[in-house]
Amino acid sequence: MGNKVLYKALLILAIVGISVYFAFPLDKRINLGLDLKGGMHLLLKVDTSNLPEKDKADAADRALEVIRNRIDAFGVREPSIVKQGEDEIVVQLPGVTDRARAIDLIGKTALLEFKLVVNDPEKLKAALAGTVPEGTQLVYSQEENEPLLLQSQAVLTGNGLANASVRFDSSQFNEPVVTLQFNPEGSKQFAEVTANNIGSRLAIVLDGKVQSAPRIKEAIPSGEAIITGRFTIEQAQDLSLILRVGALPAPMTIEEERTIGPLLGQDSINQGVRASLIGGILVFVFMAVYYLFAGVVADIALFLNLLMILGGLGLLPHIFPGVSATLTLPGIAGMILSLGMAVDANVLINERIREELKLGRPFRTAVSNGYSRAFSAIFDSNFTTLIAAFLLFQFGTGPIRGFAVTLTIGLIASMFTAIVVTRTIFEILIGLGWVKSLPMLSLLKETHFDFIGKRKIFYAISIIVVGAGLIFAAQKGKAIYGIDFTGGQSQEYSFRDPVKIDALREALKKIGLADASIQQFKDKPNVVLIRTSEKSTMDLSAKLKEAFPDEDIQTLKIEHVGPVAGKHLQNKAILALIWSLVGILVYVSFRFKHFNFAIAGVIALIHDVLVAFGFLVITGRQIDLLSITAFLTIAGYSINDTIVIYDRVRENARLMRKMSLGELINLSVNQTMPRTLLTSGVTLLVVLAIFLYGGEVLSNFAFTLLVGFISGVYSTVFIASPLVLAWSKKKGNV
Repeated sequence: MGNKVLYKALLILAIVGISVYFAFPLDKRINLGLDLKGGMHLLLKVDTSNLPEKDKADAADRALEVIRNRIDAFGVREPSIVKQGEDEIVVQLPGVTDRARAIDLIGKTALLEFKLVVNDPEKLKAALAGTVPEGTQLVYSQEENEPLLLQSQAVLTGNGLANASVRFDSSQFNEPVVTLQFNPEGSKQFAEVTANNIGSRLAIVLDGKVQSAPRIKEAIPSGEAIITGRFTIEQAQDLSLILRVGALPAPMTIEEERTIGPLLGQDSINQGVRASLIGGILVFVFMAVYYLFAGVVADIALFLNLLMILGGLGLLPHIFPGVSATLTLPGIAGMILSLGMAVDANVLINERIREELKLGRPFRTAVSNGYSRAFSAIFDSNFTTLIAAFLLFQFGTGPIRGFAVTLTIGLIASMFTAIVVTRTIFEILIGLGWVKSLPMLSLLKETHFDFIGKRKIFYAISIIVVGAGLIFAAQKGKAIYGIDFTGGQSQEYSFRDPVKIDALREALKKIGLADASIQQFKDKPNVVLIRTSEKSTMDLSAKLKEAFPDEDIQTLKIEHVGPVAGKHLQNKAILALIWSLVGILVYVSFRFKHFNFAIAGVIALIHDVLVAFGFLVITGRQIDLLSITAFLTIAGYSINDTIVIYDRVRENARLMRKMSLGELINLSVNQTMPRTLLTSGVTLLVVLAIFLYGGEVLSNFAFTLLVGFISGVYSTVFIASPLVLAWSKKKGNV
């Protein structure tokens, strides 16, 4: 064993050691996303429209600090609060599922004011009649709904507040009240106000609502006040908390919300892990059975590939401080694609070694040549997908960026394990004389089909399939899109027993939601999905429990997306997809020296996305952000498949100069057909396992991948390759 092999072995051990260190223990190194473990995701917009010009610049920064202090005091474990753009704040609260309380805590402006009540019955009477005197405002108390005429100018604000706490008032049947303690300046002002207005009422106003309006009996020099309001203990605690940390500089609106209940989150984890294990075992067993010892070596590479992805996620925060190592559903999509490409790389190498052995090459030479000849296809396909991943990260939103990060780590790991790790293992074993041959099963033989000659038939099939999908989409209109893109609210609840739709609709009608859409699942009759327009932000859980008191109702998922956020998400998704296609087009044009290769590959890629889109629409499944992630996964996988054939065309063109381009394409497609079917078949094992065992959350995603990956094999062989010839003839290159 030479020094070069020794150094490679030491490098591999070092990288494996680093991966293990940063990957384990998993629960400490890598966080599960909210879509897997439950919690809340909020996109908040700071409304600066009524702020003076001098206060608008830093309003979002000040709001962020106030929200951070509130959440820290609330006791949420590992929250994420980050500013996005100029006036948006993204808040993620793992494990928090009390939606109403969290929104009230985060979104309440908490502008505290003390205003004197105008003690003039005639002015109050005029105000009630519609003529509000200048310098006053008509409001109603929270407790008694009593009309009160207040002075518009506050005599004291929350700026003078030092502390707020909860105590129980014995005079009010031990109801919780919030006591306020002022700082020295605030105490002085409060003492003056109470001394100068004995006998008058002083209203305590929070966010424009009168909490209480006690009468001033005497001067209060202690600097203490009490807010009553028939609070629950939790309400009193939350109110005292937000008063302690201060008011927001401007009102907040919720542009986007996603709440995943603990039941659904844990279910996602259990089903996702089970599906991944089943799919992984199927891949490992197939590789070991089909390629025998070479398959075992490939399995080692696949295992290390997964380990390096986890290690890379754990290492990420140390390289980029502030970036959390979070595994989400789109991240799992990135892992699936990188696993598929890792399988592809190992299949390419093994098939190349098989070809070299058939040509009678000595064993050591055959192994060396196999790696050399497979390298360009592996590099091109992985690098093309890396370009797409980079552009997705630049132009995508949160879920798409999570997919891009995991995919990038996975692609780097797959290239390293396939090219470096497996070759080093072979070099060590061959050098020691332990391996002298590589027997492999050969169930798939090289085909001899005239793909070019039959191209018009397949063009017609593709046009029919894609056209049907687009026609269905046009007929259904906006109904094909989920709330991610159209805006609205979706709430999913689990009942102990199956609920009757008519009874549910009647309950919704009573609370003003007669136009709500209700969906019940055939395989889960006790689960209902309720969709309402973007104007509705009502949490239905309490109302449903009132309407069905004998039921054990669990909140599985609540999603709310405002129309502005929906349009933003749609635009970002389209941009991410377009720029990734442009990146692929530019690189393939440069690498293969012909634009016709690139344009044919991108057309095939778009074909696969449209086929998957069409099948989603035809089967009544909605297009959401997870669907977009699946489309991007399909695009990456499709171009990988196509580039392998392109690489073989380029190689054959150098060896067989007298062949026409049509003959070269036919030969290359037939030569790579076993590899195409093997790689796609093995990857589909993982996707099929996720579709069958991954549960409801992953069902749409896995279905899209199944359709797209099958279409990818079809388009690579029957669309992309013939299009190269057609485009070349059009340009006069043949």
